[in-house]
Amino acid sequence: MTNRQQLHEKLWAAAEQLRANGSFKLNEISEPILGLIFLKFADVRFKREQAGILAERESCYKGSGRRQAPITPEHYKSRGVLYLPEEASYSYLMNLKEGENIGRAINNAMKLIEATNTDLAGVLPQDYTSLSKKSDENNRILINLLKNFNQIPDDIEGDAFGGIYEYFLGEFARGEGAKGGEFFTPQSIVKLLVEVIEPYHGKIYDPACGSGGMFVQSANFVKAHTNYNTKVMNEVAIYGQEKGSSNIRTAKMNLAIHGLSGNISEVNTYYEDPFKSVGKFDYVLANPPFNVKGVDKNKQTVIDPDRIKGDPRYHLGLPITGKGEISNANYLWMQIFASALNDEGRAGFVMANSATDAGNSEKKIRERLIEDGLVDVIISVGTNMFLNATLSCTLWFFDKGKKGTDREKKVLFINAQDIFTEIDRAHSTWTDEQIQEIASIVRQYRGEKDEKKYKDIKGRCMVVTLDKIKAEDYSLNPGRYIEIIEKKISDVDFESRIRELTDEFSELTANAHELEKKIKEDWKMIL
Repeated sequence: MTNRQQLHEKLWAAAEQLRANGSFKLNEISEPILGLIFLKFADVRFKREQAGILAERESCYKGSGRRQAPITPEHYKSRGVLYLPEEASYSYLMNLKEGENIGRAINNAMKLIEATNTDLAGVLPQDYTSLSKKSDENNRILINLLKNFNQIPDDIEGDAFGGIYEYFLGEFARGEGAKGGEFFTPQSIVKLLVEVIEPYHGKIYDPACGSGGMFVQSANFVKAHTNYNTKVMNEVAIYGQEKGSSNIRTAKMNLAIHGLSGNISEVNTYYEDPFKSVGKFDYVLANPPFNVKGVDKNKQTVIDPDRIKGDPRYHLGLPITGKGEISNANYLWMQIFASALNDEGRAGFVMANSATDAGNSEKKIRERLIEDGLVDVIISVGTNMFLNATLSCTLWFFDKGKKGTDREKKVLFINAQDIFTEIDRAHSTWTDEQIQEIASIVRQYRGEKDEKKYKDIKGRCMVVTLDKIKAEDYSLNPGRYIEIIEKKISDVDFESRIRELTDEFSELTANAHELEKKIKEDWKMIL
């Protein structure tokens, strides 16, 4: 275990202790804890920059007899560092006298940071007086948390701080179960998405951005492929959308802690398009919610088709049932991604397996996506890759830039189900080497420089022509074209896997009944 891993686990153990000793749920303590990690990060960067500014001024003014101008917040902002007033510093909070209201002091620190760094207005948590109804108990909890995160060394680098933040996001997602998956996509999956779409330079869009992980990994990609002195924000522009205010706050803190900034809007993406996205973006990355029905089990409308008719983002039509309801939002999301791309744009996103073979109106939309030459790569992913679900998924990639190339009427299918590294019996991941193993197949298929010549590999990958896909009734299920060998399911996974397969079977059965009704109606019209 590395020193960094040991630090992560040590810090998390203290947070877990807070929950164990109180009546807290993880979702009740996630924002306050992430806020304190953010505060420690801001303090470390501010003090480091403060020392640098003072040293520079000492060198510049020494022996000159000139009067030094005061240091202002702008000195720090020009260097990409948040300015911290004294009462917002971590050391100030650590040195508060016994009996002081620590919750109120932390709330005030967050308000001061927002006041002097307007990009963070309304983002930082300010509910530190309500962790416990008893003030002395509230103080005790916060003292323990402050001491815990003060273990983070002052010489730690920004990337390491980002690692701590992402580790905590992952643990919160794991603890919250399915709900946690709404805002956290495992790093290994995000890294592969980024490696395939290669966002070197341009506008990046995530209309379901959750905690902002797609942006962070895109920035890491840029850093890895440019000169050391290159500023990431000079290379990429970030645009995100989320409907949950809590997720937006988490995402903005995540960006800030990685030295990034972006335009993130709180909207319902089905209905709203704040960035006028059609044809605007170079890259789209997303992990949208899977299989959202237009009407839920309680007969409540989730997506109103009347509100989205005529929206230019849904240029291939709406996935409508015989009752006039949205059958499934998967193909709404795909159209949002596709329509947002400019003429050379690429998109990479996570999708439910069922979307590769979905029928009825969804199939018609898939046919158009395939016929238009937009679908470029489909990757089948094995089970246990997500923190909170054992079900496998599929990664889709669009590429508008392949028109006019020898890939225009082809799709690359990759079986990655047997590529994984086991974390424990219920969770798997990809190592960086495994990510490169998969991504290199795509680079070979594209004929990129310094890559081997692409070859189909039995059981691993196959390039399939549009004619072959038509012959398979426009299926994009990799199992139709390459042999898929699913990994064995452990005893721990079995019950959960059966529940998920039952849900999928129920969905397919409902689709079958819908199709049966439509056939009967059509026969009546004919007869």
